[in-house]
Amino acid sequence: MGRILGGLRGRGAESIQRYKMHEKLVSIGDDYWIENEAGERAFYVDGKALRIRDTLIIKDVQGHELYKLKEKLLRIRDTLEIQDGDGKTAATIKKALITPLRDRWKVEVANGPEMNVQGNILDHEYKIEAGRNKVAEVSKKWFRIRDTYGVEISPGQDAALILAITVAVDQMAHD
Repeated sequence: MGRILGGLRGRGAESIQRYKMHEKLVSIGDDYWIENEAGERAFYVDGKALRIRDTLIIKDVQGHELYKLKEKLLRIRDTLEIQDGDGKTAATIKKALITPLRDRWKVEVANGPEMNVQGNILDHEYKIEAGRNKVAEVSKKWFRIRDTYGVEISPGQDAALILAITVAVDQMAHD
């Protein structure tokens, strides 16, 4: 799973938000800060809390749990569930199609439109879309730092949820 660096909670934000991600894979059991493009701490990813159950927790800067990423133990195809701070399913991510040049993932959002993730996941060049609307784009083009890529989130999106989806897809793609 890629290391993330990112910003504000994102609900109702008026402008595009950009977050820095590091390509160095992070395994369950690692903790790290998500920073925005200005380098300010915004989210904390706690990988140690429930290491045995393959869980990552995304927290705000005050330490409040926003989302948990949990791998499903019994699954027909690779699935990862994202729970909100109350333990309710916020989104379920499933691999839809994996080809040498393009990957496609389906994201079922509990209180929102279904999203599709398509592009080259391993090279960190892909988009997250809800219907015909771009929700986020992942690319190396915004940051010139080696082993770094960016996540650009469209206005009005829940940045923490989009970053949780990005972390989940990255983790699933590198398993």
